[in-house]
Amino acid sequence: MNKIKISAVSYTNTKPFIYGIAHTELMDKIDLSLDIPTDCAAKLINNQVDIGLIPVAAIPLVPNANIVSDYCIGSVGAVNSVFVFSNVPVSEIKTVKLDSHSRTSNNLAKVLLKFHWKQEVSFTNDLNAETDAMVLIGDRTFGKKSNYAYVYDMGEEWMKFTGLPFVYAAWVANKTIPEEFIAEFNQSLAYGLSRRGELLKELPEIADFDMEDYLFHKLDFELTSKKCEALNLFLSYIEQL
Repeated sequence: MNKIKISAVSYTNTKPFIYGIAHTELMDKIDLSLDIPTDCAAKLINNQVDIGLIPVAAIPLVPNANIVSDYCIGSVGAVNSVFVFSNVPVSEIKTVKLDSHSRTSNNLAKVLLKFHWKQEVSFTNDLNAETDAMVLIGDRTFGKKSNYAYVYDMGEEWMKFTGLPFVYAAWVANKTIPEEFIAEFNQSLAYGLSRRGELLKELPEIADFDMEDYLFHKLDFELTSKKCEALNLFLSYIEQL
């Protein structure tokens, strides 16, 4: 069987999955690339890989998209790595700089600002633009909360808005994947999650950031029925933007 090509996110939130893949026989059966979320999605959309851990907002753009794993990158409330950082209270935000790394987080910010906070806001992708607020995700947010006057954790705000957890990224295929491989894939991911304690010892300490709390309590990796409900609701809100 040809090796299955997989693109995964290079952020810390994916390291438990990568640990599981690297420490099981699955590693010998795949070609793995580590990318930023937008590149994961692009590779899957363009059929450069067979499976990608992609931002969920990109799922409608993937031909023959099907979720192939029992696991995801999610949270039940605050996630502590997906933020709107602002110089003013949310009620005063008029301009927002988007994050080039993730379609999902940018869309989540747009959904929350329009439907939850009911703000009319203009958005820019210009990294040099002066704005009231900015979307920032992933490892680049670690230890940065104290740098901003106002900090809005979008996992927490989504929970306030909907009462539901959130799915930031899911393992999606663009073709039919053999059931035997999917079963082994899920086992490898589960193995990695069960070894988060060992993984934690390998990760560097970061000032003003609790890595153990992040990996064990803020991130929630199971793709539950409630998360699937949240995913469908989120995609329906994106269509209304």
